[in-house]
Amino acid sequence: MKINDALLVAEVTEQFERYERALMADDLAEMDALFHDAPTTVRYGVGEVLYGMAEIREFRKGRGGSPQRRLGRVAISVFGSDLATTNAEFFREGTDRRGRQSQTWVRFPDGWKIVAAHVSMEGQTS
Repeated sequence: MKINDALLVAEVTEQFERYERALMADDLAEMDALFHDAPTTVRYGVGEVLYGMAEIREFRKGRGGSPQRRLGRVAISVFGSDLATTNAEFFREGTDRRGRQSQTWVRFPDGWKIVAAHVSMEGQTS
């Protein structure tokens, strides 16, 4: 198995950046297009646990957009030709508290899609 084929890393990076732009613009249609539309898709957020695209869509419609943020370190890895992971640190506006986002991407006939995502914030430090 080839790991981190440069062309595939570039493809996934482009999709990751597309998702980030959609998230910051609260572009629900674009975010939905980047998630695999299936009951097996999972998203764990800071305060929610969502199973399937129906739950993910309902959550997004009700939250009124994501808090604005800037990215820190981003790590993107591709395993073979159809599986990738993205991991990013982020910082919400007005704070240095670090958040973390991980996504699992699979290449389907219609392109790269997120099949699992997790978002969390680091605990308070003393």
